[in-house]
Amino acid sequence: MSGLTHIDAAGEAHMVDVGDKAETERVAVAEGHVRMAPGTLALIREGNAKKGDVIGTARLAGIMAAKRTADLIPLCHPLMLTKVSVDITDDENLPGLRVTATAKLTGKTGVEMEALTAVSVACLTIYDMAKAADKTMEIGGIRVLEKTGGKSGTFRHPEAR
Repeated sequence: MSGLTHIDAAGEAHMVDVGDKAETERVAVAEGHVRMAPGTLALIREGNAKKGDVIGTARLAGIMAAKRTADLIPLCHPLMLTKVSVDITDDENLPGLRVTATAKLTGKTGVEMEALTAVSVACLTIYDMAKAADKTMEIGGIRVLEKTGGKSGTFRHPEAR
């Protein structure tokens, strides 16, 4: 268990002490997608979903979720985020919507979980708002694309576009 930072020598979960770490600018980018029927994508694109503006609502939900990550993931530190953005684009090749989130701060711990939480909740919101039209939607591909800052430096997913 030596590679897991949240597991102590006794094998018990604990919150990592980041008190001695240097403050650096930290940025994380995550992505995910919601695959759906072409007709559902057209409905969303045209703004005709029964529940309203799917993309705008999902973007806002993702931003709000990033700010609440420590309330949702037990061992995450509460962070003072300086930026969260959520971009949602349609992709005919899925077909569906691609969600990308960026989280940023200057601090002692990374923001990967905040970016992942933003993507996850944005995807869930898309599903919730469009499920009346398409119950076969599929959420997937949620992953960290890139992270910078901190002692471990820069990471870029090998499959990142």
